[in-house]
Amino acid sequence: MTSPFRIYTDGACRGNPGPGGWGVYSETDQKEICGFEQNTTNNRMELQAVIRAFDLLYDYQYDHHKIYTDSQYVYKGITQWRHTWKANNWTNSKKKKIENMDLWRQLDLLVEAYPNTTYEWVRAHNGNEGNERADKLATAPFR
Repeated sequence: MTSPFRIYTDGACRGNPGPGGWGVYSETDQKEICGFEQNTTNNRMELQAVIRAFDLLYDYQYDHHKIYTDSQYVYKGITQWRHTWKANNWTNSKKKKIENMDLWRQLDLLVEAYPNTTYEWVRAHNGNEGNERADKLATAPFR
């Protein structure tokens, strides 16, 4: 088995809500993409980063993809919570519609379409080069 295609993602926001950015860094081929929204939240930018990470997978034929996030919200949402949310018509344990449902539905479709992708949480601002690059991309609009 070949080593996985590795992608780091991050989202950032100045104020919450406020202007925000997202960044995606492919460690495998050093490609970078990023974006900005004028009025958003940090969680939306974290989700958007992972959604956009899949844009970098279309041209590659790796056996396995690995997407890294420093967001527990995104990591647990993908690996644990989304299954229950879907079974409960996208509602949480309090029977309320989940926040950011539009993005979670997009992400759910992508996760299902790429079953050979795994997700890993990494600690933010801890010297991980890939995470630091994604953070720099996400915060570029604020510099």
